[in-house]
Amino acid sequence: MARVLITTVPFGAHNRLPIDLLESVGVDFEINPIGRRLKADELASMVGDVEILIAGTEPITAAVMDAAPRLRLISRVGIGLDSVDLQAARERGIAVSYTPEAPAPAVAELTFGLMLTLLRHTHVANLGMHRGEWQRQMGRRIPEVTIGVIGTGRIGSRVLRRLVPFGTPRILVNDLDPQPNLVPELRLEWVGKDTIYREADVISLHLPMTKQTRNMIGREQLMMMKPDALLINTSRGGIVNEADLYDVLREGHLGGAAIDVFQEEPYAGPLGEIDRCVLTCHMGSMSVDCRSRMEIEATEEAVRYLRSLPLECAGTEDEYAAQAPPNHD
Repeated sequence: MARVLITTVPFGAHNRLPIDLLESVGVDFEINPIGRRLKADELASMVGDVEILIAGTEPITAAVMDAAPRLRLISRVGIGLDSVDLQAARERGIAVSYTPEAPAPAVAELTFGLMLTLLRHTHVANLGMHRGEWQRQMGRRIPEVTIGVIGTGRIGSRVLRRLVPFGTPRILVNDLDPQPNLVPELRLEWVGKDTIYREADVISLHLPMTKQTRNMIGREQLMMMKPDALLINTSRGGIVNEADLYDVLREGHLGGAAIDVFQEEPYAGPLGEIDRCVLTCHMGSMSVDCRSRMEIEATEEAVRYLRSLPLECAGTEDEYAAQAPPNHD
């Protein structure tokens, strides 16, 4: 009997279908007994006889794979594969799949909600009210600001489409693959990242974690931004240097930030001291419909593997190439 370890939590909490699917094929499965994101050594201690891993964002390293000699499939519940050592998986004959479309609508909507929150300072007003303070906040409306979006893939493009009804006059965008007609209703300006840092009032990040994007935004980039600029990161922790962001905010630069993803999760760092910094707990995909779709799609890949059928959402060559060491030939 194949053994399946489900590390992502929650799992099956709002829709039992993924559990029913596993039961229907008669596998022995276990859901993360710790109930939080696992560390690499914790995962390694659990995978000795596991054939399929239905995974979250925990680090699945070469050492973890070496501790799992029977492992043949890593099915990621989510959009990114940066937590999986893809080269190590390929070398060991371990297939990797993911659910790139499923979480995108929910992440885009949370991003848009954070944008409105920052612009109207509702988070600051809320904290003040809880402290017994009545201090009305003067904010800005979306049509009156310049929006900068870095990364226009599945999520970034959805954020842009949600701007259409607001009639934003100026939108700056940056992507490795510029598409002039991405959202025909908007006047998109395809510019370099430095232009976005300098000219945007709101900057939203929608990038994968790669060697090129790790610590992409540090003190130098933060200080290039307007004194009242707003920064949103719902993509991956580590793209924004958290220590630099804390220092810059503490010094009074930037109007605020909203961070949903962190280098180490759960996050317990000093950004929590900054009232104008909104912190959410990697909950971009946590809507009932999108979370259920992610779990179901990842489980369906496991069932396909068990039935010797082709995977439908195997990791792309672009994902593998992004992790490959540089070629110095």
